[in-house]
Amino acid sequence: MTDFSRRRIEYKIPTEYDGKKVIAYLRGEAKLSSRLIRTLKHYEDGILLNGIRARTVDLLKTGDTLSVTLPDSKNEIEPLEYELDVIYEDEDLLIINKPALLPMHPTHNHQGDTLANAVVNHLINEGKQPSFKAVGRLDKGTGGLVVCALNSHCAARLQAKIRKTYYAVADGVYKGCGTIDRPIYRPDPLKTLRAVGESGDRAITHWKALKTDGKRTLLEIELETGRTHQIRVHFASLGTPLTGDRMYGKESEEIPHQALFCGKISFTHPVTGTKMELECPIPDEMNNLL
Repeated sequence: MTDFSRRRIEYKIPTEYDGKKVIAYLRGEAKLSSRLIRTLKHYEDGILLNGIRARTVDLLKTGDTLSVTLPDSKNEIEPLEYELDVIYEDEDLLIINKPALLPMHPTHNHQGDTLANAVVNHLINEGKQPSFKAVGRLDKGTGGLVVCALNSHCAARLQAKIRKTYYAVADGVYKGCGTIDRPIYRPDPLKTLRAVGESGDRAITHWKALKTDGKRTLLEIELETGRTHQIRVHFASLGTPLTGDRMYGKESEEIPHQALFCGKISFTHPVTGTKMELECPIPDEMNNLL
């Protein structure tokens, strides 16, 4: 069994925490959850103050080094040899440009051939804890940027904190910019299909037309809400489904999936506090539709 190193995060104690308890810093500045702190207490190296095991009631001094060593990640996903398009990687994050036709998670239809399997294999090769903690997901058939947290602390910190910009090609003509504000619901609880309907949850999509050929339009899209299939359902409800969307429109000989791509993301790094902005170019298979 390979021994993977656990992630240790170190913090220098600033003046404002002088004389305060360890728990105050961990819950405050470090923003660790109460559950994680309880777990760390069971590890010999879970919480260290200047290299020595510490209690959460111990007092801090300016300049102290407080460190936490995160617990092991459990992994039941089989690795898959697959060449990932890695956009960014550090000790806490792995950001991938996912191919549209690569599924995100193992399901009864996909066992061993998903992004999760490929990420686990990549992390094993890097000597990192192998697990798959994608923050958010992309529909089957949608490509683009996927953020994978490498530990549960970072995954929790990033939930609902990543701003995404999508690009789509719709079968219709759009000009300027606008907003679609239509509720979305699930007609059949046994199916993934969604639809616009008054009984649904509010869903808001902001769009800007980038170019049109008189038949189709390339759109830049940002979501104010995050409903399942939101972009696809909203544009289909206007009679302009995304090109190639078999579920809400019709299949296309020009593209084997819906013309939808997550091309930009921005967020604050959960450990360093750095403002992160990453982007990928729109795939040729989408640009070539116009």
